[in-house]
Amino acid sequence: MKAHNRYPASARAYVNIGIETAVMNASPYQLIVISFDAALSALGRARLFMQQGDIAAKGNAISQAIGIIDAGLRASLDLKQGGELAEKLHALYDYMSSRLVHANRYNDHAVLSEVLGLLQSIADAWKQIGPEVEQKVEQKVQQQVQQKVQQKMEQVNGTASTVTH
Repeated sequence: MKAHNRYPASARAYVNIGIETAVMNASPYQLIVISFDAALSALGRARLFMQQGDIAAKGNAISQAIGIIDAGLRASLDLKQGGELAEKLHALYDYMSSRLVHANRYNDHAVLSEVLGLLQSIADAWKQIGPEVEQKVEQKVQQQVQQKVQQKMEQVNGTASTVTH
């Protein structure tokens, strides 16, 4: 039995349910953390499969990492509001994806380690700013809720005054 299929289907189902629950209950900040963790996990598996000579499993793990980097991390960037930092991260994610294609094609351990290191550095930085990001997001959500409540109250008051006149 291969290492990546060592758990029975029932155990994998529980893991999948746990992941789905975590994603559904996650804040935008936490979704990025989950994406980093998943991409890093895929790259760790890819490195192991590369060492074991399991070409198919290595390719699947690298493809999964590329998908997370492209559709998760890069797609989540707001290039308008994020400015130069978002643009640089966008370019770095593009670089990582192209390097992973190279690592997969040429079985290049050094390139895989390079991307793992880059991604780990960005993930660590993201996790360090987490409390600040979470607080700002929470404040913004509270402001939006207060504005909507105030608008509804004004609508209700406006309707009530027209009904009494």
